[in-house]
Amino acid sequence: MTGAVRGSLWLFLVNLVGKGGQVAVTLVLAALLTEEGLGLVALAVSVVNIGQVVQSVGVYDVISRTRLDPRRVAGTLLTLSVGTGAVLAVLLVAMSGVVADAVGAPGVAPLVALAALSLPGTAAAGVQMGLLHRELDFRRRMLPDAGGALLGAAVTIGLAVLGWGPYALVCGLLCTAVAQPALGALVGVRVRPAWDAGAAAEASRWIAVVGPGALVAVLLVNVDYLAVGRVLGAEAVGVYSLAYRIAWVPYVVVAVVLGGVVFPWCAKLVRAGRPEELPAAAGRATHALLVVTGGLYAVTAAMADRVVLFGDRWAPAAAPLALLCGYGLGFGLLHLWYQVIRAAGHARRYLALELTHLAALVLALLVCTRHGVVAVAATQLAVVWALVPVAWRVLARRGLAPPGLGRMAAGVAAGAVCCLVVARSVGGLFGPTVPGALGEGLVLVLGYAAAVLLTDRRAVRELREVRR
Repeated sequence: MTGAVRGSLWLFLVNLVGKGGQVAVTLVLAALLTEEGLGLVALAVSVVNIGQVVQSVGVYDVISRTRLDPRRVAGTLLTLSVGTGAVLAVLLVAMSGVVADAVGAPGVAPLVALAALSLPGTAAAGVQMGLLHRELDFRRRMLPDAGGALLGAAVTIGLAVLGWGPYALVCGLLCTAVAQPALGALVGVRVRPAWDAGAAAEASRWIAVVGPGALVAVLLVNVDYLAVGRVLGAEAVGVYSLAYRIAWVPYVVVAVVLGGVVFPWCAKLVRAGRPEELPAAAGRATHALLVVTGGLYAVTAAMADRVVLFGDRWAPAAAPLALLCGYGLGFGLLHLWYQVIRAAGHARRYLALELTHLAALVLALLVCTRHGVVAVAATQLAVVWALVPVAWRVLARRGLAPPGLGRMAAGVAAGAVCCLVVARSVGGLFGPTVPGALGEGLVLVLGYAAAVLLTDRRAVRELREVRR
């Protein structure tokens, strides 16, 4: 447990630094790019994100689960993943025009071709991160992960200020893809290409089940961009992507951190023959996620209209942002629970849940996208919360469900209500400026925290344990 808490704190710091750079990039691009420019960036990144998952297809998790020599397994996975990434890069460069036509944005073709060159680098970095995750050694991840992300963010911001437009972000992606594996080697995570038939066979078995799930997972967070671009155009993608990027921050900083710790933690419990401890582990992580992301999302939703600080042209992003805050909370819960399900060896159940989610989302988007970006955000919210009780039932049937979920939710709900009341009471006291937004945000955070601490004794107890 101590190692998991320490790992969570280190991974939180890594994500805080790395994703803080991404937030800065989002703010700068929102201020400097048009709606269409930001939309083209979002579409290009979505296509490359799908390529990143295809090149890995879940094989990095094999390093956390394997009973073979992890270094030998990592070398085999490096050969597989980097090779696949190189092939995908060549295909995307050659077919960038076809991809652009498919998403309804001809201007995205050169961006996709350039961004695709980052795939082999991200593949190599992914294998290095897999080794660090196995031992919950997130401290050494700081330099390659956060350092590479900050370097890419600095390049993006500098080029954006110089007027490079959407190309600024793509160049930043390339810098990050080169820097991360190089910095990983610098901190001692050196993986050489190798081939081991046993490791390849184990990876193949894992890919057969988890690989499709990984692809479905990335489609879940990118299919909305593709649908909006195809039906509503690049400008609508720009408005939607700004709302989505802001709403995505709590998920990445908290849910991804907890999920990154929970999977190797639970896998370690399974390897040690202690599966009866999985519900308690899931409960601690679920409670932390609900309390922290619940507060961040409550504050963000209450301040959604502040999005105009990036320019009045972004006012249409306020309503989608408020809806996507609820979506982010639900998606975070699913992400965390899926890690428990996968670590416990129920990968097929995980795949079934992901496929159900994707099918429901695609069908809903086919009906709702033409009604605008607010309808798309509402669709995301409705579909994700329809899946939450389904995932809970899967956990419960396999004895993995975290205990006391109702009490956890009650404390978070009390904090959210308090946050909303405070926002309505004092929101008008703060001016339409950045200092005013920061002041309002601080007041809302304090109101939420006070309500949670008064109504959720478990939160107080766990905070004391973490402090000790």
